[in-house]
Parts: sequence; structure tokens; C-alpha cells
Amino acid sequence: MNQADFAYLAEVLRRRTGILLTDKKTHLVESRLVPVIRRFGFKDVGALLRELHHGHEALVHAVIEAMTTNDSAFFRDRKTYEEFRDIVLPRLLISRAASKELRIWCAACAAGQEPFSIAMILDDFKLAAHGWSITLIGSDINSQMIARAEAGIYSQFEVQRGLPIRYLVRDFEPEGERWHLKPAIRDKVQFRIANLLEDVTGLGRFDVILCRNVLIYFEQETKTAVLDRLARLLPPDGFLFLGGAETTLGVSNHFEPLADQRGLYRPAMAAAVRG
Repeated sequence: MNQADFAYLAEVLRRRTGILLTDKKTHLVESRLVPVIRRFGFKDVGALLRELHHGHEALVHAVIEAMTTNDSAFFRDRKTYEEFRDIVLPRLLISRAASKELRIWCAACAAGQEPFSIAMILDDFKLAAHGWSITLIGSDINSQMIARAEAGIYSQFEVQRGLPIRYLVRDFEPEGERWHLKPAIRDKVQFRIANLLEDVTGLGRFDVILCRNVLIYFEQETKTAVLDRLARLLPPDGFLFLGGAETTLGVSNHFEPLADQRGLYRPAMAAAVRG
């Protein structure tokens, strides 16, 4: 793989996904592109990258999906789910008591563990039995991940990564070495293919947006643009969750952190009104 081909790949990823690829990640590129090399019948990664210059959309799409990070886990960073259960949800149940409607979006959800974790918490509250309408959407740029999420099938390793045993017993059925989500939880989430670099207003407005461990892959300008898009989808009393290593400070003036809460933000206008 020569430097020119690597630079072209990096530019394609930056332009199409916002992901920054440095020359320190050469080994990562080669390992992730092995399945694509085999699928399209290339001799090696160099041949693949040379063909990439021709812009064949099927190949570009396959390369992008191979290069996106899809690591996730049920209840990853438990503090986030505690904040959702103990702070965010109780406030929304009061502020939305008249409409009894909640809309939640998990952006860059990979294979669906995050929105399904939220669905399990919501199921604990039995809101549907009390007349609440809940829209829970999970989205990702990777179509293969969305297909996996819609299937709701996970390996033994995946259900052992952070999933409390009570949810495993209640919400999953074993089949060989795999675990299938029961329809009661699986059907609570709608999945979409969505690119955060593009217009996402078609998804609608949301009371809660989780966009965790995504901004860390973007350059500053892209982070600001993405946060601007998210801000347009939140009402003044909505909530935004970011990853523990992410912040809106110095990146966007549309949000302010909730005091004493890590990774939880409110629209800045709401914070100003409260002040």
C-alpha cells in the first residue's frame, strides 16, 4: 500500500463519514480490508485501493463499512443508563405527562445493543400499560450492522458483556450458542441507516438523543456540524448523551452540561432560561 493510495482512502473516509484516518493506522486498514479483498477478488490491499480511485459505489460502500468502528456492548458505560433511568426519564415523565409521548434516538448504534438496553429499561417502567407511546430509533451508517440489529441475535460473548443476568433471563431465548431477543423487546426499536454528516431531519424531533463515542473520530469542524444538526432535533427541555471522552465545550454553543453529570447535556437555551 503506497502513501498516495492510503491518502486517497483517508480522504474518502473523511468526506463520506467524517472519520479521521492517520498513517499510524496502516495495520488497521490492512486487517479490516481483508474481507473486502476476498469478496471482490483483489490480489492484495494495494490492488483494492488502486481500484477505489475509480469510484465504483459498491466497492466504496464496502470499504466504508469495513473501516467503521462497530464495537458496542449492552449497558456500555453503566453511568449513562443510570442517568437515563434516574434523571432523564423521571423528568420527561413529568414534562410529557399531557401528551404521554416519548421519542428517543440512539445514533451510531452498531449492532443495536444501546437501543435495546434503553428498551429494557423502559420495559421496567411498563409505560405502555399506562398509555404512553414510545418511539425508539437506532441508526447507523453501516447497513450490515443495522441488519444484525434488526435480527436481534447475539453471541454468548456479546450477552456476557455488561448485560445483567435478569435481562438475559427475561428478554432473551437461547438457541445453540446464540441468544435471540424476544419480540417484546426487539419490536420496540425501529432501525434506520443514517449518516450523521448528512441531513437527518427526516428522522423527526426527539426528547433524548444518544450519540456516544462517535465524535472522538471526527475533526473539530465535523464535530461542530454534527452537534448543530443534533441541536435542531431537540426541544429546549431535551437531553443529549455523549461518550465519557467527548464534550460540547469549545465545540458547540448549543449545549451545556448538566451539573455533576458526566456526558449528559441540555440545550443551552433551556439552561439560560433556568438561570
